[in-house]
Amino acid sequence: MDTLTQIALGAAVGEAVIGKQVGRKALLWGAVCGTLPDLDVFVPLGNAVMDLTYHRAASHSLFVLALLTPLMVWLVNRIHPQHRDQTIRWAIMIYTVFVTHVLLDSFTTYGTQIFWPIDNTPVALSTIFIIDPLYTLPLLAGIIAVLVSRNATRGRAWNRAGLLLSTLYLGWTAGAKLYVDAQVNDALAQQGIGHENIFTTPAPFNSLLWRAVVMDQGGYYEGYYSLLDAGNDIRFHRYASEEHLLEGLEDDWNTQRLRWFSKGFYSVRRERDEVVISDLRMGYEPDYVFRYAVAQIANPHARPVEPRHLPPERDWSLLDRIWQRIWNQEVVLAQG
Repeated sequence: MDTLTQIALGAAVGEAVIGKQVGRKALLWGAVCGTLPDLDVFVPLGNAVMDLTYHRAASHSLFVLALLTPLMVWLVNRIHPQHRDQTIRWAIMIYTVFVTHVLLDSFTTYGTQIFWPIDNTPVALSTIFIIDPLYTLPLLAGIIAVLVSRNATRGRAWNRAGLLLSTLYLGWTAGAKLYVDAQVNDALAQQGIGHENIFTTPAPFNSLLWRAVVMDQGGYYEGYYSLLDAGNDIRFHRYASEEHLLEGLEDDWNTQRLRWFSKGFYSVRRERDEVVISDLRMGYEPDYVFRYAVAQIANPHARPVEPRHLPPERDWSLLDRIWQRIWNQEVVLAQG
């Protein structure tokens, strides 16, 4: 999730666990611990593909964070010696913030290696967009109530209510995804579209409109479904993927790593004299967040090069079209 949401979640959890004992220090340390796992983005890991695929790995491991917890408790006790009698509760709070951080990230699309190093498979439930105001606002409201309320008990009650509402909303997104998956499968069957794998994810900033990526031999389909649609007449648009361009790159670590990271939801295209791999899970056609030039066209096969991230070209008019598509099945979002 985005940084603001993780800070808010950490602060809210910190207040809920130890706020009664230490006051507003709980908000501060909850926010700090809610931010710590994401600081790995500032650590260069070798190249663009490594930076992408090792993010949310060791720094988001439940085991690594368990080892980090005693160090954080020691730091807190050094700064606030008057609260040493709360050492055990500090430890519970800090690890709870770490756990809720990585679990929330697991509900997004990116993928979180929560069991590293035992299992480095990224957990990506993909039920919530990385920025969703309906999840974050209850947390912020609870935190603000703690800060401004003259009655500490009332402020803590508002904070717990904010946590409950955000958790219920997260549960709603999981249920919505199950429903959307069923609708997408039914639509594919009705339209006679064969497929190998299906991926669904919320469109930006909401949980009413969902995007589906359907892989088949030689390409993929993209379609959108709103929970407010009258039926499941999903309009799928098909796009080709030039998989043959990866011939000769079977031993290229960067190429294979991107295929693994995307869980098979990727496209391959020639752009000028380069082979470009796009992760189809994050973005929309044709503008994907994670696009990498991994090879140069050569004879007879492409030649691996140092991978280069190709930043997306943002089309902000999409936000207006998303809002319209939620309510109107006639609005076309797919490009091409």
